[in-house]
Amino acid sequence: MAKEFARLDESLRDFIDGQAMFFVATAPTEGGRINLSPKGYRDTFAVLDDHTVAYLDLFGSGVETIAHLRDNGRITLMFCSFSRNSRILRLFGTGRVVRPDDAEFSGLLAHFGGQHAGVRAAIVVDVERIADACGFAVPYYELVDERPVLDTYHAKADEHTYVRAVKRNQHSIDGLPALDPDHPLPG
Repeated sequence: MAKEFARLDESLRDFIDGQAMFFVATAPTEGGRINLSPKGYRDTFAVLDDHTVAYLDLFGSGVETIAHLRDNGRITLMFCSFSRNSRILRLFGTGRVVRPDDAEFSGLLAHFGGQHAGVRAAIVVDVERIADACGFAVPYYELVDERPVLDTYHAKADEHTYVRAVKRNQHSIDGLPALDPDHPLPG
């Protein structure tokens, strides 16, 4: 039932584009907690080429992904169809963090459809393995709409909100380094 793919071809790109959300999984090298995060806003994910993807990392409740990527770079992304056509697609790879003050950041922004306040970084993933699975046991859901709560929160936030967020995001819940205190505020 599972199949491996050599590259992110048009069919896989169409499948990815059709999903309203995806999941990100990372883990520290030794001990600690595995992190699994749902991500929304379709326009925050982009396929850059046949073996590279990226997504916008928005300030939220934690900074585990960034801390784990600094630790070892391992990352898995999962797209799961909740429609009548069951399918799960996993992208296994090595990720890196591109901060808003990095020269590469502005070029990456061109790949994303919308504007979001509260962008902490872009996560770029070099995809090493592409595999799907049936998803036969995944329930059907109907999408009502994207949830605007995070965008609304960030649109109202002031500079002090981000100063506190950067301070709160200096370390993961396991104490791994994440954002450094000199990280620039989102623009």
